[in-house]
Amino acid sequence: MLYVWSVFAVALVWPSVSSVPLPDLVTAQELSNLGLRFGWQNLTCPLCKAIFSAVDVSLQVESNMDMVAELAEKICVKMRVEEPRVCHQVVQLFKHEVVMAWALSVLRPSEICALLVGSSCGHWDIYAEWNISLPKTPKPPVVPPVPPPPGANISRVLFLTDVHWDKSYTPGASPSCKEPLCCRGKPSGSTKGAGYWGEYGACDLPLHTIESLLRHVATQGPFDRVYWAGDIPAHNVWEQTRNNQINALETITNLTQKYLGSIPVYPAVGNHESAPVNGFPPPYIHGNLSSSWLYDAMQHAWRQWLPESALETLRIAGYYTVQISPNLRLVSLNMNFCATENFWLLINSTDPAGQLQWLVRVLQDAEDKMEKVHIIGHIPPGICAKTWSWNYYRIVNRYESTISAQFFGHTHLDEFEIFYDEETLTRPLSVAFIAPSITTYVNLNPGYRVYLIDGEYPASSHMVLDHETYILNLTQANAKVTEEPSWTLLYSAVKTYGMKSAYPSDWDNLIHRFLQDERLFQTFWYLYHKGHVEEVCKESCKSTLLCTLRSGRSDDTQLCKDLKFAQNSDWKPKRYC
Repeated sequence: MLYVWSVFAVALVWPSVSSVPLPDLVTAQELSNLGLRFGWQNLTCPLCKAIFSAVDVSLQVESNMDMVAELAEKICVKMRVEEPRVCHQVVQLFKHEVVMAWALSVLRPSEICALLVGSSCGHWDIYAEWNISLPKTPKPPVVPPVPPPPGANISRVLFLTDVHWDKSYTPGASPSCKEPLCCRGKPSGSTKGAGYWGEYGACDLPLHTIESLLRHVATQGPFDRVYWAGDIPAHNVWEQTRNNQINALETITNLTQKYLGSIPVYPAVGNHESAPVNGFPPPYIHGNLSSSWLYDAMQHAWRQWLPESALETLRIAGYYTVQISPNLRLVSLNMNFCATENFWLLINSTDPAGQLQWLVRVLQDAEDKMEKVHIIGHIPPGICAKTWSWNYYRIVNRYESTISAQFFGHTHLDEFEIFYDEETLTRPLSVAFIAPSITTYVNLNPGYRVYLIDGEYPASSHMVLDHETYILNLTQANAKVTEEPSWTLLYSAVKTYGMKSAYPSDWDNLIHRFLQDERLFQTFWYLYHKGHVEEVCKESCKSTLLCTLRSGRSDDTQLCKDLKFAQNSDWKPKRYC
């Protein structure tokens, strides 16, 4: 939904520059270039502050918001960003939050004028670099992981992510449409209509398929616990309301409890939980603009699984920690505070909600108590905003002896990100596992993941020992709509890739093997898409994809310097978010 920013940004600056042709794309980072195009280089400091003080105040008047929204809609249609109906609905949905976030951030006279006129006129610090503080306590000596002894307890952890329930999914509807989400509305009457259990294409899932998955996993236990990484609503982001999102949250939560019973579930907040999508203001935004409506609904729905101490921070900012066994602690991060799509971070992107500094305190406390920590979240750290990502990487480096595993979703694909030591960028020390989605969006089989983890005993590492991925083959399932579909094992990582174990060094070694063994890489490419892919990945596609596997922190060219295609590749990972 980056186009939302584009059309609003153009609409906000357009009234004063109406003689200038419409630019194709405008983002916050391009405002300086826009200033040159629009002739703002001739602004004096007093004039600039006077103009944007007036704009700042005027934008908070409802009639002026409507004017900006009307212009944004026209731009959306003129630029053919989406269909006119989608343009209208998405602009109306986003207008109040986006305009207010913009007015509270970019249009502050001291900041916008520092960008347009110069540092003598103010201070521009939006998306500036920042650093969290680490304790002075020395880092413990690094001890290489040791496989569990024979007969040691192994934990089975069910991992669910990116459900994306589409209440309007209609079997028989067209899987090809002009809107961002298809397989909805009236049946097309064509033999190529959407299948009963789901469909390849830009489609999400009907509720009966999600319920089928939960019925299936209920028979596959026992599971020690469930990690649930968010994104419950569908991709119809142009027509969602807060009530819609709460209904989806409650419906899927209730179904999960119905089928999984007493198994503890630990959720994380996805970017699609909010309305509008990606809109997660920091805790100091109060009233109707805040996220309290969402966090209150979550703490009410999830109180069956979480203790009061976890619900307290969940209500404030959507993250929490909980002790899940005598020697293991879980941290659930709200990764929307690292997302460049979260327009509220324009106000201040420096450690939003104080989450990373809080994480350091939790990890230091765990280190002091000799606990291990699992981290779950929705958006993988390697695709977060650069400064946030690099700070997180630094934290993982410092607490590598405490953080046993990291688990994420969001991309809908089956991948991982390796973390290396900051000194040499050669020693792998942690892995962020990225599990595939339950939804089919886009052109995928539905799937889920089971992690096999070093279990609870005094010397346990609590590290991932293997993982298994299960799918629903839609072609087979839709051919037998009167039968309960069969969710089957697609692969287990250690066996399929011929790995000795599933420690960070093994995943790093696997990337090196991909470079030498084309058949092994193509196996990965097939599994990366949950067993349904038509395109072939060669040369620049391959090296760029391998680069993403190395990139636990974003925008670090040093991590991929030996991959000759990666830096200039036209191929980009198709992440569906």
